[in-house]
Amino acid sequence: MLDVIILGAGAGGGFPQWNSAAPGCLQAREGRKAKPRTQASLAVSGDGVHWFLLNASPDLRQQILATPALQQHGSTRGTPIQGVILAGAEIDAITGLLTLREREPFTLMGSPSTLAQLDRNPIFEALDRSIIPRIALSEGTTVPLLLKNGAPSGLVLEVFTVPGKAPLYAEAEGTKPDDTLGLSISDGQKTMLFVPGCAEITQALKDRASRADLLFFDGTLWQDDEMIRTGLSPKSGHRMGHVSMNETDGPLRQFAACTRPKKFFVHINNSNPVLLEDSPQRQAAEQAGWVIGEDGMRLKTEGPS
Repeated sequence: MLDVIILGAGAGGGFPQWNSAAPGCLQAREGRKAKPRTQASLAVSGDGVHWFLLNASPDLRQQILATPALQQHGSTRGTPIQGVILAGAEIDAITGLLTLREREPFTLMGSPSTLAQLDRNPIFEALDRSIIPRIALSEGTTVPLLLKNGAPSGLVLEVFTVPGKAPLYAEAEGTKPDDTLGLSISDGQKTMLFVPGCAEITQALKDRASRADLLFFDGTLWQDDEMIRTGLSPKSGHRMGHVSMNETDGPLRQFAACTRPKKFFVHINNSNPVLLEDSPQRQAAEQAGWVIGEDGMRLKTEGPS
């Protein structure tokens, strides 16, 4: 079984963003056809009991409290969370690790460049390495995901690099090839892909997506100049390391022939009009076969592909 929960579908800052009075954020606060979203993270399980987190959002505590499957039952202390797999080292992907500092064992996995960023910041030493091992994942790495007791979870992880960029706080260092990972998780019959950040949709990525059953993909912006036009930022989507939904090089067009997987947008920025349930952009994305991810969505897949 492949059991997936969208813990958060928003981009950095969530939706509504704390310091924004943009129309979409106002609608979300007022509950007018715009559902709030926390920052992007997924939980994946092979049995519905033991879970692995894909990215550790700054909103992780809130996400756990909103997700009964991730809450402890039985003994006074514990967690069903077995590991955390990082797709990159951006602030909205790693900050939630500090929520998990209460001496609960789990496995922390990421690319060498991502783990190097954690190593350089002493605050992450709050995650005791004697009980939270850090495991480096390189391009093409395929590893069985193990439970904390060493037993198999029934899931296998494969990592692959995708075009991206260095984390915002480390841009001066330049981009490394493994700064941005895609994560492929399979139960041997069904496969899901998690690609919350992507600067270019390559043919290799399209080929991989065409064989998957679930695709959770970067939905940051609708148009490349969206942040500039709305006066929110001087940066384009490409400058931030993201393809935009409705551009020629974006997912609506590039994955149009990719009909096998059920396709979800996650990491959706608060400026993106697809967050507004009655917007023409929302309608266009759904007509193109995409689901606009929402916090709490749960997908279970079983049986042969």
